[in-house]
Amino acid sequence: QVQLVESGGGLVQGGGSVKLSCVGSGSIFSTWLMGWFRQAPGKEREFVAAIDRGGFNTYYGDSVQGRFTLSRDNAKSAVYLQMSSLGPDDTGVYYCAASRFTGWPLRPYDYDYWGQGTQVTVST
Repeated sequence: QVQLVESGGGLVQGGGSVKLSCVGSGSIFSTWLMGWFRQAPGKEREFVAAIDRGGFNTYYGDSVQGRFTLSRDNAKSAVYLQMSSLGPDDTGVYYCAASRFTGWPLRPYDYDYWGQGTQVTVST
């Protein structure tokens, strides 16, 4: 299993940027495909982005394509979500997750382990 801890959230001005981090422990990090989801109050958990085990390929949700960039550093057991051009619709709790999936896991139940989440609030 793997334990995941997110950090980097907070209050961000509309149009601004923020970088989220997720550090894993308890398992060989490079064996996990990593993803990010977000959840706004009263809404379902939404897929944001995923990155393959080697960090060579990424997949983004339509709402963040071109604005967010996901990367990973397996030597540091970490993934990073760089978020730019933020708007109010980007507000929510952002979760890091690890998956054994062999394709592109786009649904929450495709993931095996989750972090506790970090709040991102975009002000207007």
